[in-house]
Amino acid sequence: MSQAPAILALMALLAYLIGSISIAVWVSHWMGLPDPHSYGSGNPGATNVLRTGNRQAAIWTLLGDTGKGVLAVALAVATAKLHQQGMAGLALVGLAAFIGHLFPIWHRFQGGKGVATAAGVLLMLHPWMGTATVLTWLITAIVFRYSSLAALTAAFVAPGFAYVFHGGFDLVAGVSVMSILLVLRHRPNIAKLLRGEESKIGQRSKA
Repeated sequence: MSQAPAILALMALLAYLIGSISIAVWVSHWMGLPDPHSYGSGNPGATNVLRTGNRQAAIWTLLGDTGKGVLAVALAVATAKLHQQGMAGLALVGLAAFIGHLFPIWHRFQGGKGVATAAGVLLMLHPWMGTATVLTWLITAIVFRYSSLAALTAAFVAPGFAYVFHGGFDLVAGVSVMSILLVLRHRPNIAKLLRGEESKIGQRSKA
């Protein structure tokens, strides 16, 4: 009997546990900053950490969250070379890491919105797809200075990039699920954008 399903399940579980590590909380503790759940949007991510005015902490958070997605898929890639799991298995592992960031078991399932972790996953699943999606986020963020708007724009175009650069159903489906979850996590931001109350990138928290 093939061991591939069991190995894939273990890799997905490991990816979820990796994704569950809240880099924002650890970086904030390390640098003497308040818990990111306690100010601004309450989101443990780089954009909210930046509201403290500490750019170094925000950069470390961004790199760490992106690195979680990269690490989870990289481990799966190494395993897939031995067990031939294919893109479906890699996409599932990447999705597990993303869900871990959204609902981290280590932090009472109170996670972030997954933008940086999704970027790391996409870059590892297909570099061109990931690069195009990240550039979409970056251009939107530079022009409008709203992280949430940039994330939503990237989420909408990511499945299209998956189709253009790869075309396989497994990758398109996995990226589409991540995009849907990312949009759902940004529902409060969508409401604020519509009301004109959304904070811009780098705006200090009043709390």
